Amino acid sequence: MYYSVLKTPLCDIILTGDNAGLQHLHLKTGKEKRPFEILPDWEQNPNYFKETEKQILEYLSGNRRQFTIRLNPSGTDFQKKVWQALCDIPYGALRSYGEIAKAIGNPKASRAVGGANGKNPIPLIIPCHRVVGSDGSLTGFSSGIAIKEKLIQLEETSLLNDVS
Repeated sequence: MYYSVLKTPLCDIILTGDNAGLQHLHLKTGKEKRPFEILPDWEQNPNYFKETEKQILEYLSGNRRQFTIRLNPSGTDFQKKVWQALCDIPYGALRSYGEIAKAIGNPKASRAVGGANGKNPIPLIIPCHRVVGSDGSLTGFSSGIAIKEKLIQLEETSLLNDVS
């Protein structure tokens, strides 16, 4: 397993993965709900993540709307189905947990969708920040609500800049 730490104006981002693809993206905000540690047998390899880091920095500067990175998240079949539905949310758009549940063909699973969202190992690239409560409220985010709000604002600002 390889890892790299990317310093960004938003926060430090820890990337981990192997030859099968990116497995984790950890937003080190100090508000994380899940602990994350670099294991002693992992090899620091920034070159391995060069393209991933480039795309993340482009996204954070408002110059990228889609990622073209090979992903390899670990999860249940249900979680992977939810994460795929998250990838289908357009840049700058928001969806409710209920809308995601309907999109995966299980309209009564909004709470389970929330659980899968919370376990998303690759936030930002699998855009769980684009999921909000049914009333539009910002609910739960594994790295804290403040960063979720910043990511939503970043996308809204980027879209507004395109119009002007």
